[in-house]
Amino acid sequence: MAKAPPSAHRDRIQPLFPALVDYTNDVIYGDLWERKGLSKRDRSLITVAALVATVRPMQLKSHVTRALANGVTREEIAEIVTHMAFYAGWPAGMTAAQTVADIYEAEKK
Repeated sequence: MAKAPPSAHRDRIQPLFPALVDYTNDVIYGDLWERKGLSKRDRSLITVAALVATVRPMQLKSHVTRALANGVTREEIAEIVTHMAFYAGWPAGMTAAQTVADIYEAEKK
C-alpha cells in the first residue's frame, strides 16, 4: 500500500478525527490514487479541476503541489483554472487563480 504524502493539516486534526484521517491515508491515498486505470498525472489533472469547480482552496493548495510533482506543468495548471472558470463559474476560477498564485509565491521564499 502506498503511503500518503505528509500533511500538517491532517496531523493537526488526527487527534480529533482519527477515522477521517485514517480513511484519507488508507482509502484515498492508499487505494484510490494507486489504482492502475489512470496515471497519477491524470488523477492530478482531474482532482485539480474538481477542486477548482467546487471552490476548495485549502485542498487545492496541496493538490496543485502534488500535480506539479506528478508532471503537470504550471502552464497546464493555468489552463485548467481558466477552462474551469467558464464551466464552474468565474468566482471559482478567480479563487483558484489566487490560491495557485499564493502557492507559487510561497515557493519563491
